[in-house]
Amino acid sequence: MSAFKRKRGGQAPVNKKAKKGKFVVDKAEAPLEAEQEKKNEVTIPPPVSLGKWTNKERVLIFSSRGINFRTRHLMQDLRTLMPHSKADTKMDRKDKLFIVNEVCEIKNCNKCLFFEAKKKQDLYMWISNSPHGPSAKFLVQNIHTLAELKMTGNCLKGSRPLLSFDPKFDKEPHFALLKELFIQTFSTPRYHPKSQPFVDHVFTFTIADNRIWFRNYQIIEEDASLVEIGPRLVLNLIKIFQGSFGGPTLFENPEFKSPNMHRREIRLAAAARVREKQMVKEMQKTKRTEAKQEVAKDVTADVFLTPAEEKAVHIQTEAPAPKVTKKNKHKAFKRQRMARR
Repeated sequence: MSAFKRKRGGQAPVNKKAKKGKFVVDKAEAPLEAEQEKKNEVTIPPPVSLGKWTNKERVLIFSSRGINFRTRHLMQDLRTLMPHSKADTKMDRKDKLFIVNEVCEIKNCNKCLFFEAKKKQDLYMWISNSPHGPSAKFLVQNIHTLAELKMTGNCLKGSRPLLSFDPKFDKEPHFALLKELFIQTFSTPRYHPKSQPFVDHVFTFTIADNRIWFRNYQIIEEDASLVEIGPRLVLNLIKIFQGSFGGPTLFENPEFKSPNMHRREIRLAAAARVREKQMVKEMQKTKRTEAKQEVAKDVTADVFLTPAEEKAVHIQTEAPAPKVTKKNKHKAFKRQRMARR
């Protein structure tokens, strides 16, 4: 074992006293050197930060039971991008949400990202300042993870990101509150033991269609262009609460529509289309039956009718005379010839 053990943080002990700089004086003025030293001394102030981890933000990232594989990969991606995050086991769905505050206290975390799954298809995300609040609840949509082939960028693991916000965040008070929550949660503290002293990617938060679009881009050094790394997701704000995972409601999104209501509207629209098709078929059937009845009457047959004179009815009382056949006629002619001779 070495006699000197370096403290965690990666930097040697620093002398806190201010350094003194001296100006060099020509040799010709040697007698006045001692007097001018005091006048020409320049005091250099100590550094603002001595390499200590002063920002003690820690984020707990975990979820409830019932999440799918895409949500699990999203959580893992956020943990790799945020070196100041911690993980925990999945929480039972029967437990109340205020228990998350106790879990944060046990894990020594003051921020929390909690993913809540419902019906194995809807994903909700809570972002909270534990334990006093505020907290916000979002519906997560259009998730794409780091492992997808569309994401071609790459960045150093544990590097500190830049946070870029839409100008709309400063125009409305609830967006300003969310901006402060995002800054405190997603920004990596300076001099964090697990972080790297590089800035090579950007987290962007954009507001469009009354939703918050999260993107992660890599900064390319050659031309300062951006290449998307991932993950990407869309956050649809539901409510903002004063407390952590509960409390009085500060803001409620009037344009939010629950996934159950959205699916119900889709089913009703599909049922309306089916009913419309059935009505069209019934109307076609009625038209066909009416056409068949008209064809049976045949209106054009009356054109060829001609009026005829009525004949008197004759009742025959006597039997008709026998008809003369060809054989009988031949015999009668023979008899006439014989008689003439």
